[in-house]
Amino acid sequence: MGKIIFYEDRNFMGQSYECMGDCADMSIYLKRCHSCRVESGCFMVYDRAHYMGNQFFMRRGEYADYIRMFGMTDIIRSCRMIPMHTGTFRMRIYERENFLGQMYELMDDCESIMDRYRMSDCQSCNVMEGHWLMYEQPHFRGRMWYFRPGEYRSFREMGYSNMRFMSMRRIMDSCY
Repeated sequence: MGKIIFYEDRNFMGQSYECMGDCADMSIYLKRCHSCRVESGCFMVYDRAHYMGNQFFMRRGEYADYIRMFGMTDIIRSCRMIPMHTGTFRMRIYERENFLGQMYELMDDCESIMDRYRMSDCQSCNVMEGHWLMYEQPHFRGRMWYFRPGEYRSFREMGYSNMRFMSMRRIMDSCY
């Protein structure tokens, strides 16, 4: 089980809230959140409630002023614990929505879908095994999104209409 502690102010000051799983709306517990400490596990944190908005991956460590550290424009509003995965990783990416167009299966990290597959866009995917981060730029840069096992038929319908996923990475961190 993971554990993350959120603090209202920078440098672990002010009221705190200890979380050991998913939290869809942190405003119930804290008025604001400007720092956190991940004691165990890995988490995705979001700048909007209900796992919406910009996402950031956090592993074990201290984040005294994550707004400056990650260039966030807002405070953490929700978080999701990432379960530890010890098996294989498999994900199919598709050029178009609804699993249409070119399809490629990944079992390892991909620094650039353009360089590896000559694929300029990815509009849907099927995560069959493992947990993945997808990035808007090659070489794991730019905004990221977390994908757990499941079918994702349309990134546009998920609210990612202006996104182009260009690189993918397996979450292999020792989350415990």
